[in-house]
Order: sequence, then structure tokens, then C-alpha cells
Amino acid sequence: MINKYAFRSLRHRNFRIYFLGQLISQNGSWMQSVAQVWLIYRLTESGFMLGLVGALTLLPSLLFGLYGGWLADRFPRFKLLIVVQILAMLQALTLGILTLGGWVAPWHILLLALALGVVQAIETPVRQSFIVQLIAREDLPNAIALNSSMIHLARFVGPASAGLLVALVGEGPVFLINAATFIAVFFSLFALRLPAMPAKRDEQAGSNGIWSGVHYAWQHRLIRSLLALVATVSLLGGSVMVLMPIFVAKVFERGPESLGIFMGLLGAGSLVGALILANRREFQLLERRVALAAVTVGVSLVVFALNDIFVIALAILFVIGFASTTVYASSNALIQLLVPDYLRGRIMALFAICLQGMVSIGQLTLGTFADLIGAPWTAGVSGSLLFFMSLLLVVVLFKLQKSDVGELGSMSESTDRIK
Repeated sequence: MINKYAFRSLRHRNFRIYFLGQLISQNGSWMQSVAQVWLIYRLTESGFMLGLVGALTLLPSLLFGLYGGWLADRFPRFKLLIVVQILAMLQALTLGILTLGGWVAPWHILLLALALGVVQAIETPVRQSFIVQLIAREDLPNAIALNSSMIHLARFVGPASAGLLVALVGEGPVFLINAATFIAVFFSLFALRLPAMPAKRDEQAGSNGIWSGVHYAWQHRLIRSLLALVATVSLLGGSVMVLMPIFVAKVFERGPESLGIFMGLLGAGSLVGALILANRREFQLLERRVALAAVTVGVSLVVFALNDIFVIALAILFVIGFASTTVYASSNALIQLLVPDYLRGRIMALFAICLQGMVSIGQLTLGTFADLIGAPWTAGVSGSLLFFMSLLLVVVLFKLQKSDVGELGSMSESTDRIK
């Protein structure tokens, strides 16, 4: 049952304003994502091209994500957010004009996907680490969970809207709508009243390098294990979503509106998972739930690959969305509770690499295999590998000592005191 604590971080004015602007923009982003994959598949009917456009969007996070995190720790995050939002808006506007004008070709989509990927490689760690400037630290896990809820609410509404709009008016207007949603982001950012950033402390000496976050994460067993789990689920689970247009068109013989429903059910499950996290008052043993959720994603993907009944597929996608978000959002919250702020950008860059970078590799690989052996076989094999690899990480996370997660206990006590 959802209680008042689930929305505690909304009591902060800055976070309320930021949350609303991001909610509008994220809807546009998910709309563009669905329209883009449908457009490239309509033009090429190729699983490889589906994988390539997904990979080009996400691969820069793998290549340049650490640099984006370094920027987030060295320069004002607010100013960086303004710059990357402008660039993302121009990307959507360009894609919309090309599509509406009838000039769009596959190479345009690929090039613009790569451009957006470079922007996101900087934007993601900046945005993730910016949240801490909007709230009190004791509300940080709740804010992360609500932020994830917002993204996945958009993942529910945006794709369903995009599927309907693509079927009615085509992909071009959807791209322009996404460009227009960035106006809400700019209004929200300029309405914030940000506190002055604290002065750098002596403990930061020697930690200004781009690799400092990697060193810190490797030394911390819980952070290291969570990042490994996120990377595994992203590589073998999240990347399977690039095959959804093939399942819709070939397995279920339906149109773009059904692709919107598919992605919407994933988003609905993700929203429920994020709200359950927001409802939590303590965070001890949460890493065990994360591990079990990863196993659930693997099993669900195998069942999805074997199924050819549309209604059952929708139920399975809901479960996949729920379990995936339990892995991603819970890992995000646990990691952010444990990292010092002067390394937050670089650690969240690592998180983005494990999440988005691994998806880029997986999408290109699975898209290629889908052309060779078919989407159902590809999804089934990927789900099976995810199941067995997650079991190994379950053992690791269940064996973590109390000293590895001790900071979470004190955090739970503080949230109990402020209820």
C-alpha cells in the first residue's frame, strides 16, 4: 500500500518543479524512441538496423560516460544541464523536419541517434548527480525512486501515445512534439532556487582524476556487485527490448499501435516497481531483492520468447518492467547512498555505462542474431544466459557482510526519526 512517505521528497520546492519539467520531457523522449525504432524498421525491415540505431544511441555512454561524470564533478551541474538540453532539443527538431519533409533516410536516423547518444553520455551522469542539490540527503533515496517513477510513468504514457500518433499521422509530428517538450525543462530549470555548493574538502585531494570513480567503486564490494548486476541485466535483458518491433510485426502480426502497447506495459510494470521502492522506509537487505529481481527478468524473457498469445505477452512484459526497474532504481538508490558527493558524477557515470553502455552492445548483438535465427530464439537464449549469470551474482550479494552495507543501516534509522 502506498503511504505518504512515498511522496516525501515532493515537499522540497526545487524537486517539485524539477520533477514536473522532467515528467513532460520524458514523455516526449519515450515518444521519440518508439517512433524512431518504428521508422527505421519501416524503412529497412532489418533487425540489424534496429540494433544499430539502438547501439548508436547508447554506445557513447560506454565510450564517453566517464568523461561526462568527470564534467559533472568539476563544473556546475545546472549549467551543464542547460547546454545538453538545448542540444537534445535540436536533435529532435532536426529529425522531425527531415521526416516531415520526406527527406529522411536510414543514415540520417543513424547519425542523429549517434548525436543524441553523445549528448546523453554527458546528460545522464549530470542529471543523476544533480538530484542531490534539490533535496535533503535523508530524502535522497525517495527522490531517486520518485524520479524513476516519473521516467517509467512516461515510459507507460509516451509509447502508447506515440504508437497511436504514428498510426494516425506518421513519425514526423512525434519528433516535433518531443522537441517542444524541452520548453518545459527550461522553464523548470530556470525556476529553481539552488543553494551554494559546499567548498571542497581535504578528502577530495587526489580524487580529481577521471578514473577516481572507477577506483572507488572497485574497492567497495556492494557498489562493485550492484554495478555488475546492472550491467548483466542491461546486456542480456534490457537490450532484448530492441526486438519488440519484430515481435509485434512478425510474431503477433500487428501494427505500430501494438508496439506502443508493448512498451507501455513495460512502463507500467516499471512504474509499479519504482513506486514500491519510493514507499520503502529502510534499505537494509534491499540488495537481495535486487538480485532476485534480476533472476526474474531472465525467467520472464524465456517465457516471453516461447509465448505466441498477445494477452499473455502483455502480462509478461509487465513483470519484466517491474523486475528490471527493481534492479535499476534500487541499485541507483543504494549506490547514491554510499558515495561521497565529490565522486557522485563519476560513480553515476559508471552506473550509466553499466546500464546504457551494456544495452548498446546487447542491442547490436541481438539485432544481428535476430536476422540469423529469429527474434524468439534470440530472446530465449539471452534470457537463459541472464538467468544463470544472475544466479551467480545472487550468491555474491547474499554473502555480503554487515560491514559492506553498514551505511545503509544508519540511513534507515535517520528516515525512521524524520517520519
